[in-house]
Amino acid sequence: MSSGNNNNKNFKVQKTDEEWRAILSPEQFAILRKKSTERPNTGEYNKFNKEGIYNCAGCNQPIYKSSTKFDAHCGWPAFYEAIEGSIVTVTDTSMGMTRTEMMCSNCGGHLGHIFTGEGFNTPTDARHCVNSISLKFKPKENL
Repeated sequence: MSSGNNNNKNFKVQKTDEEWRAILSPEQFAILRKKSTERPNTGEYNKFNKEGIYNCAGCNQPIYKSSTKFDAHCGWPAFYEAIEGSIVTVTDTSMGMTRTEMMCSNCGGHLGHIFTGEGFNTPTDARHCVNSISLKFKPKENL
């Protein structure tokens, strides 16, 4: 896996780095487009528990329902499953380990990583560890 930009002909939303920089904050660009990671326990959605939908901050595609969010005590928002078809995964061998990276299926924005077999009491035994800055929350009353 490369750590460069996420431009790929398979994604519907195609923008140059300059176009992404024009619409994303520097922090959003670093995470969504360059696969950086926010510091643990700093994201606005880590301890956030309202009803609604979490959309991709890059393209506004719905990614997670609030009903799939749980507290994994990991320092980042955790979900046990994404909305069907909203993410794509690739094997990430950076950082000296093998992990499953997840990206928005619409724009290729880096969301975080998926971990399985950790023993959380969830229907999928999966933890989608997501950067808050990769998401934008839409409250239930605005859906």
